[in-house]
Amino acid sequence: MDQGDGSSSVFSASAEIDDGHLRVLVTGEVDMATADVMFQTALREPAERVTLDLRAVTFFDSAAIHAVVRLAQQFPDALTVLPSRQVHRVLDISGLAGQVWLRPA
Repeated sequence: MDQGDGSSSVFSASAEIDDGHLRVLVTGEVDMATADVMFQTALREPAERVTLDLRAVTFFDSAAIHAVVRLAQQFPDALTVLPSRQVHRVLDISGLAGQVWLRPA
């Protein structure tokens, strides 16, 4: 599902599954308007492992943080988050940089 106004911060979230591993690619701004789409995309297919690829995310707010925390609860020991520098900074400021699911930026 894509949302946006055609600018460089156009949000998109897409998923592909391979042998029980769901990969969710998110781009653009994840905020109050788009965080639930990201969350629902990660739940779209039954999966044993989930990788949330946020390396192309340009903005990440508290709604986005909440969605990631909910995914971590949904997939304990099975979630990997690949952050952009901006996402890693926000998660660091939020006190979440030490979570096992977060990889270095």
